[in-house]
Amino acid sequence: MVKKEFSFSEAVAEIEKILGEIENGDLDIDKLSVAVKRASELIKQCQKKLRTTEEEINSIFKDLV
Repeated sequence: MVKKEFSFSEAVAEIEKILGEIENGDLDIDKLSVAVKRASELIKQCQKKLRTTEEEINSIFKDLV
């Protein structure tokens, strides 16, 4: 199975969608736990991507001086 490349903007959009559904009460109690777990996974992936990007940018700037 081919793993899809992580898209930060798609992850943020999905997190926002989940939050909107929670805020509007659109999720029933049976789906709430699954949605929160998915949002948590996406947040962790976004945090990892942000850290990696920050390290890459710092490395680039370090090479400039």
